[in-house]
Amino acid sequence: MDNRDLAQDFQDQFNDVVSRFQSKQFFQSEWDIASFAVFFIFIGMVLMLFIIVLLRCCCSCCCADDEK
Repeated sequence: MDNRDLAQDFQDQFNDVVSRFQSKQFFQSEWDIASFAVFFIFIGMVLMLFIIVLLRCCCSCCCADDEK
């Protein structure tokens, strides 16, 4: 792929995003809304699991000393 083609593709995508912001129509279809919701649910679940793992590690370190 040529650098000019890549630059043109990037410019086209950037212009599409800017035009969506200007028209205040971020989603073009219900599928866009659904995919956006699924993406943020996935990110939320990953963050929640990460926090649970951190809490488990911290609590097991603190509570392990108390049991001895």
